[in-house]
Formats: sequence, structure tokens, C-alpha cells
Amino acid sequence: MISLIEIVTSLLILLGAFFIFAGSIGVIRLPDVYCRMHAATKSVTIGVAGVMIASLFFFAAHGQGFSGKSLLAIIFILLTAPVGAHMISRAAYHFGIPIWEGSVKDELKSECEYIKATSAEE
Repeated sequence: MISLIEIVTSLLILLGAFFIFAGSIGVIRLPDVYCRMHAATKSVTIGVAGVMIASLFFFAAHGQGFSGKSLLAIIFILLTAPVGAHMISRAAYHFGIPIWEGSVKDELKSECEYIKATSAEE
């Protein structure tokens, strides 16, 4: 007999796997490093968090106790993955990796020009 705990755990794992799969497709299909970084971090972070929440929920419900390590791993992933992707993207921009020609907005262009102008004056 399938219990409600197992159904909820299965749904969380399926949801997490779907987000991880969508992120993987985005990494393959998107046109430049900035879009790929977005796909790799946003959806995969949510996917991994879903799978971790499922394991946390499953083991807590089956009497093996609440895992503080799983909860800390979820918090760590949610905090560090977007920040890391942001920093990698900014570094890629400053090293001159071009954005996709179909991009509508380039918010870092003026900042990068200002940095180059101030460094040239020194």
C-alpha cells in the first residue's frame, strides 16, 4: 500500500527531476554563455532543492530523523548557486566574451566602458 508520504516524496522527486532536465536542455540549446548560465543555475537549483526536500521529507517520515545536513545543503545551494553564476557571468563579460546578437539589453556596457576609461586615466 502506497502511503501519502511516498506519493508526496515521489512528486517532489519528479518535480526536481523535471527542473534539472529543463536546465540541462537549456545549457545545450541556449545561444551564449550568459543565457546558459541562467539555465544552469535557476532551474537546476530549484531541481536539486526539490530532490533534497523529498529526501528530507522521506527520511523524517520513516523514523530516521530530521536531517539538519540536508536542510543546510538546501540553504547553501539556494544561496550560493545564483551568486556564483552572477559572478561568473560578470567575469565573462569583463573578459570580453560577446553577448548573443539577439540580446535586447546590455546593462553592463556602460559600466564596462566606465571601468576601461578610469583605468586608462591611471
